Amino acid sequence: MPVLGLDNVTFGYGSGSERYEVLRDASLAIEKNEFVAVIGFSGSGKSTLMALLAGLEKPDVGEVRLDGNAKSEPGPERGIVFQNYSLLPWLSVFENINIAVRKVFPEMSRSERRDYVQKYVDLVTLTGSESKKPHELSGGMRQRLSLARTLSMQPEVLLLDEPLSALDALTRAVLQDEIIRLWEEDRRTVVMITNDVDEAVLMADRIVPLTPGPSASFGPSFEVTLPRPRDRATLNFDPDFKHLRNRVTSYMLSINDESKTLRPTIEYPLPDLQPVLPSQRRRAVRTSA
Repeated sequence: MPVLGLDNVTFGYGSGSERYEVLRDASLAIEKNEFVAVIGFSGSGKSTLMALLAGLEKPDVGEVRLDGNAKSEPGPERGIVFQNYSLLPWLSVFENINIAVRKVFPEMSRSERRDYVQKYVDLVTLTGSESKKPHELSGGMRQRLSLARTLSMQPEVLLLDEPLSALDALTRAVLQDEIIRLWEEDRRTVVMITNDVDEAVLMADRIVPLTPGPSASFGPSFEVTLPRPRDRATLNFDPDFKHLRNRVTSYMLSINDESKTLRPTIEYPLPDLQPVLPSQRRRAVRTSA
């Protein structure tokens, strides 16, 4: 039985003629311990999908299921890492993690919680920065802190909403390796949103395309059978990697072209305006005087 999934979910904003439908009849099943990458273009509803999986939004039609049971509210069994870090700026590195741990594990004593929080600080290599505030950290350090805070809640499913898209290429590569390392340690179920095909092939077990919106749904899955651990330095020379990357890229380009042909073309008539020359403006001023 899938650990997490969407069952014929439709979701949109507004009503009647003003309704904008983000997802229509979308179904997805995530297996236990699986690392799934969902890829899609801007505006295809990726963040809305993540909000539905996390319980932050409720479907208009259909259900979100966790361990076979319908779930409509957020809970600690689904931890989410946002694109914009979502850290509390007035709290330190240690306190940002501690506030989550205290909420999820209220039975922990203060000393147990101190050691527990420190373990996650060390896990994401932020040792020595415990007292720093988020504004004193680099973008990569902030995202590692956000990841540590979410992992400290020990969620059954880890949801990553384009967590690396705002980072520079080098920092992004470092954090890709960090996420893979952490995932391989405990094989937690992961759903990651990305618009980078190379990133999806490098990190995931399965790639699921999201069709362009509005009324987006899921395309066919692409299994990633490349052996782990995957070495980014040699992947570009691997024919299987290149073949899969080309298949996914070609599919994404084809559905984008198809969506463009299906969109109605709206023509807006322009007013017949003529520029007023300086000489005409002076003449009009003298006449009115």
